[in-house]
Amino acid sequence: METAVSSSSQCGYSYEEYKETADWLLAHTEKRPKVAIICGSGLGGLAELLEDKNVFQYEDIPRFPTSTVPGHAGRLVFGRLQGCECVCMQGRFHFYEGYNMHMVTYPVRVFFLLGVETLIVTNAAGGLNGTYSVGDIMLIKDHINMLGFAGQNPLCGHNDKRFGVRFPCMSDAYDRDLRALTKQTAKEQGCDNFLQEGIYCMLAGPTYETIAECRVLQTLGADAVGMSTVPEVVVARHCGIRVLGLSLITNKVVTDYESNERANHEEVLKTTERRTQDLQRLVSHLINKL
Repeated sequence: METAVSSSSQCGYSYEEYKETADWLLAHTEKRPKVAIICGSGLGGLAELLEDKNVFQYEDIPRFPTSTVPGHAGRLVFGRLQGCECVCMQGRFHFYEGYNMHMVTYPVRVFFLLGVETLIVTNAAGGLNGTYSVGDIMLIKDHINMLGFAGQNPLCGHNDKRFGVRFPCMSDAYDRDLRALTKQTAKEQGCDNFLQEGIYCMLAGPTYETIAECRVLQTLGADAVGMSTVPEVVVARHCGIRVLGLSLITNKVVTDYESNERANHEEVLKTTERRTQDLQRLVSHLINKL
């Protein structure tokens, strides 16, 4: 027998549905986080820094999607980092997994209802900028929403004013003060020699980019490319949550037809293993300043 598709999977969720999830979490933990961290591929180790943890499997949380990608553990972790109460997603949801934009961004509005004020998003990305090296951390200053160009925007549909305005501004998507604080922290921690700042472009995936596509993205001004992050940022800004974005450059994109290089997920995970401790140290000391 065929299973009926719920209206929420097609048209988004109601305020009451988001609140049901938030209320369930508030009833199951005493933590009241002000900072949320979304961990990209292989970067879930950030959650291990938290102390006094409460851990929830995604499948145990009402209405939460589940993560299907290697390198994404699929756990929501509450705890304290540098004395600050945080919630950390060990694994995010992607459009290419078959989730629509409302499902991909579901946790962000739940975080808003939990009282989160700052969102830190991390991802693994391919380097389009020729000056970048594998292992660099790119501070995201802006993004190119290619899925948005194609009409896949998480704010499409009914707008609930309890979350935000109908037409939110995105020219300040990535908080200027948080970026300045990150640069200062990176210098103090000796990470500034591999910290870059640039523009992130999101494609749908799950295929890696063709050579022609990479050249187009370079022409558009993108410095790094990935398959995530932008939808969560859009919804966070709609809710008035300030955002800091960090991309770990895990591979250099191929732009030469004579090259034998091939992008692959195993390479991405190996690079994140090498740079994870530096990224963890940077985020930890940054939260201490918040």
